[in-house]
Amino acid sequence: MKARQMEINLMKNAIPRLLSEEEQTWNTIKQVEEMEDQRLKMWWYSEVPGSGAPERLIIAAMQDMENRGLDVTAAESWIDPGLKAWKAEDMESLHRITARIFRELFQAPQNRKDPYWSYEEFQSWEQYADCVSFPKAYAVDIEDNSFIDKIHAGWLAQIIAGAIGTAMEGYTTDQLLKTFGEVKNYLRKPNTFNDDITYELAFLKAFSEKGYEITAADIADEWVALIPFGWSAEDIALRNLKLGIYPPESGIRSNPFYEWIGAQMRGAICGMVAPGNPKEAARLAWMDGSISHYNNGIIGEVFNAMMVSMAFGEKNVRKILIQSIDLIPETSEYYQVITFALHQCQQHHKWLDAWRICEEKYARYNWIHAYPNAAAEVIALWYGNGNFNETMEIIALAGQDVDCNAAQVATVLGIVLESEGIDDKWKKPIGDDLDTYVRGMKKMTISGLTEWTVQSIKRAKEGEQLNENSRNR
Repeated sequence: MKARQMEINLMKNAIPRLLSEEEQTWNTIKQVEEMEDQRLKMWWYSEVPGSGAPERLIIAAMQDMENRGLDVTAAESWIDPGLKAWKAEDMESLHRITARIFRELFQAPQNRKDPYWSYEEFQSWEQYADCVSFPKAYAVDIEDNSFIDKIHAGWLAQIIAGAIGTAMEGYTTDQLLKTFGEVKNYLRKPNTFNDDITYELAFLKAFSEKGYEITAADIADEWVALIPFGWSAEDIALRNLKLGIYPPESGIRSNPFYEWIGAQMRGAICGMVAPGNPKEAARLAWMDGSISHYNNGIIGEVFNAMMVSMAFGEKNVRKILIQSIDLIPETSEYYQVITFALHQCQQHHKWLDAWRICEEKYARYNWIHAYPNAAAEVIALWYGNGNFNETMEIIALAGQDVDCNAAQVATVLGIVLESEGIDDKWKKPIGDDLDTYVRGMKKMTISGLTEWTVQSIKRAKEGEQLNENSRNR
C-alpha cells in the first residue's frame, strides 16, 4: 500500500519539462554498454593484477564443472567460436555465445563415472558437525597482553604473506623456479593492497556488531555494503545478493566456482575471533563460506579457520595441522586431498619431492580451485615446521594461488610465533599502513585492525556470557 501510493504521488506531482540536448541522459547507455562489454571480455581473457598471470575464466568454469562430475561437452563446443568472437571483438556474438555456454553448463548432465560422486556432499553445518568429534576448547586469556600480540602478529603475518604471494600467483613451480630460483625476501617492493582481506574485513564488521550471534545474512549485508566488486565465485555471489538471493542460495545459484579457493582464503578471521575453540571457528567459517561457496569449497574455509583457532593453544605446527585434518569428515573429497598431501609429507624428506606428486595429482584442477592450494598449504606447514622464512619460501614456490595460501598459513605461524618470530626483513617494508578497496576502510593501520579485532572479541565474549547468565536464570 505504501509503495503503491508513493509511486502514484510521484507521477501525479511530476511537472513536464523539455530537456536540452546536454540534459538528456542517453550517453549513459553508451557508458553502460562499454562497461558490460569490458566485463565480458575479461571472462574470456584477463591478467591477474598482482602477477600478470593469464586467466580465461569462462573456460575455467567448464573445467570446474567437469571437476564436479558433470559432462560439459556441450558447453565446450562453444569455446572455439567464443575465442574467435573475442579476438575479433565481435561483441554481439560474444554475448550470445557466453549466454549459451552458461545455459549448457547449468543443465549439464551428471557423469556418474567421475570419482566426485563417490564422496559425501555436505549441504549444511549440522551435517558436517554430526560427522566430527570436536575437542574441548582451549582456555585462552583474551585479557593478557600476549593475546593482543598474537592477533597483531596474525594480521601482520597474513598481510606480509599476501604481499609475497601477489607477485607470484598463477604460475607453476617449474616456471617459478626457472624465473626466481628461490624466495628469501620480497621479490619487489611490497604493498598491502590485496582483494583477499576484503572479505575478512566484511566479516569482522558484522562480527563486531553481532558477536557470536552473527548470521550468514549479517555478513552478506556487509558484503553488499562494503565490497564494490568481486571475482569468480565472489562476483557471482555479490550479484546474487544484490538481487535479494541470500545464503546459502547465493553461493550455489549460477555459480560454477563454488569449490574454488574464495572461501578457503578467508578462514583465518573466523579462527582469530574463536581463539582456542576450533568448533566455533568451524561454525563461523561454514556460515561465512555459505555466502559464496558450497560443499568442499566451504570445507576449505573450515580447515583454515580451525588451524588458526588451534594456534592460540598449541605451538607445534605439525600437531595443529594433523589435528585440523582429523576434524574434516573422512567421507568428504576434501579430506582425501589433504590426507594425500600429508602422506606425501610423511614419506619424503624434501618438500619438493612431496609437492611434485601433489602437483601432478591435482593438475586437472584450476590453479584457483581449493584442492591444489589445500595440498600446498599442507606441504608448506609440514616442511616449514614453524619456521616463518622456510614456510614462506615453500608456499611461494609451490605456485598456484600463492597469496591466498601464504596468507592463511602465515596467520597460523604469526599467532604461534608472535611478532618476535617474524624477521624484520618482512616487517619493516610493510610498516603499519594497510590499504584496501573496502568502502569506508580504504586507509587503515595494522595496529588499528588489531585493536578492532581484539575489542570485537571481548565484546562478543561479554555478550556470550550475558546470554549464558540469562538462560541460567
